[in-house]
Amino acid sequence: MTDSDFYAHDRPPHPTLPEDRPRGGGPKAPLMHGGRWTTVGIVLVVLLIVVVGIAMFP
Repeated sequence: MTDSDFYAHDRPPHPTLPEDRPRGGGPKAPLMHGGRWTTVGIVLVVLLIVVVGIAMFP
């Protein structure tokens, strides 16, 4: 018994599997990033927390 016979013994005739995550595909919608105001709001909240923390524990 050769190696190829041994390893092919319990394989189906066509052992290839379909891709579970196919590549390519149709055009996708562009990603919608949060706006500039979202970033400004997050920065302001962080700065407010820092200022309040400094004010509470001088």
